[in-house]
Amino acid sequence: MNLTPNFKDYELIDSGEGEKLERFGRYTLRRPEPQAVWRKSLDEREWQRLADASFLRTDRSEERGEWRNKPQMKDRWNIHYDYKAMHLTMRLACTAFKHIGIFPEQAANWNFVYDTCRSKIEGKGAKPKVLNLFAYTGGATLAAAAAGAEVTHVDSVKQVVTWSRENMGSSSLDGVRWIVEDALKFVQREVRRGNRYDGIILDPPAYGRGANGEKWVLEQNIAEMLEACAELLAEDGFLVLNLYSMGLSSTIARTLVHQMFGTPAKEEFGELFFTDRAGKELPFGTFYRMERKTNKN
Repeated sequence: MNLTPNFKDYELIDSGEGEKLERFGRYTLRRPEPQAVWRKSLDEREWQRLADASFLRTDRSEERGEWRNKPQMKDRWNIHYDYKAMHLTMRLACTAFKHIGIFPEQAANWNFVYDTCRSKIEGKGAKPKVLNLFAYTGGATLAAAAAGAEVTHVDSVKQVVTWSRENMGSSSLDGVRWIVEDALKFVQREVRRGNRYDGIILDPPAYGRGANGEKWVLEQNIAEMLEACAELLAEDGFLVLNLYSMGLSSTIARTLVHQMFGTPAKEEFGELFFTDRAGKELPFGTFYRMERKTNKN
């Protein structure tokens, strides 16, 4: 499947030659994008005219750099996302690692999380317990909370968890348990405690560091992580897995999940993407979503 969400406060204006031009609410940003290998549709003068802020690399890594902002550009601003009875407000800011506090393509997964949690509440009459790992600024956390779930939000960066809490307050939500810890260590401890969750959301980076310097390498650690998550996920629970590494496809995610969790009752997998004004489709990562079989099946 290829999924693109209906996100009124986001637009991919143009892409190409290793860059993307995006509108987030009232501001337009210019950032590196290694997958945009085609030609731009707008000329350089138009990119310069439209961009309120441009990210410039300060070394050979495309992740770290600095922003060049026009006078009208604010340090912080809010955008909104609406889906059914879910109304989210999220703060954005230009960081030194080109990220701004949101991955807009993930709104397609927020919808899935919201709908699945609502379905479980309506079917069982009880709040599902949802675990969000590598949770960043909490879009999926807020979606689950908006649906009425009890959510545990795990990220190793204290400042990011604080950011997430601000987004919860701005969205008039509550009921989230906040954990600042290495995600793999937390999951392994939860397995030892015998805890179970009705939903698990995994959005791991290609590389990362835990709260105490633990090293995370996606290709090396993802199998161990999924094996532990399989112990935590309840019967008929749901899993959302995102992969941003360019070398890992949704088929790889599917094979991993099948090995660790068994054959699911339902599954969806593919790419998350947006289309720019010229019709060029830019992928923003792969996803895999499933609902687990019960023993009755």
